[in-house]
Amino acid sequence: MLKLGGFAVSNYYNKVKVALLEKGVPFEEEFRMTSQESEMLQRSPMGKVPYLGVGGQHLCESQVICEYLEDQYPQTPLYPKDALERARVRELITVMELHLELVARRLYPQAFFGGTASDETKTQVEKDLAKGVRAFKQLARFSPFVAGASLSLADCAAGVHLPLVSMASKIVYGRDALEDCLQVKPYLKMLNERPAFKKMNDDRKAATEAMAAARAKKA
Repeated sequence: MLKLGGFAVSNYYNKVKVALLEKGVPFEEEFRMTSQESEMLQRSPMGKVPYLGVGGQHLCESQVICEYLEDQYPQTPLYPKDALERARVRELITVMELHLELVARRLYPQAFFGGTASDETKTQVEKDLAKGVRAFKQLARFSPFVAGASLSLADCAAGVHLPLVSMASKIVYGRDALEDCLQVKPYLKMLNERPAFKKMNDDRKAATEAMAAARAKKA
């Protein structure tokens, strides 16, 4: 059986998890934190999560894992058949991950972990996020899914990344960077009503609460 390594608070872990759930592929979860220990580096050369155990071998990087799942388990596809439409899905994922989530990630220490972002960082992130949001609004379809009429891997990415972008920007700037994209909230509500997304979010919430309790106990 496939083994998904990582932890339920990680959005990239949850991207793969919800893809597995939507595809109906059986898997086990293997709790692992990001680490530079040799045991972890054997599974993920950068020591990051997620990774996927496949018959004693391992794959890392969430998009690589999702592409493998699509190739290996085509019965419930998360890509359209048309080559251009498949590329559109990948295009949306790339924009969300490189130009929204990765940019907003620079705010996470202040937004979620009690740290502080410099004024220079906040100014630059605000400018870069505006560009990413502009690109996302141009590409997203919401008809009703983010890349078109059918659920795709772009939704697996959107469902885990967009809420973090919204929360981090609202906490740091007092304004949700995605607030002008009015379709986002009803779209996420629709996604979260799906059993796969609901399970992923319930597990994430429980893991977040457990981590918070562990930190409070150490303090």
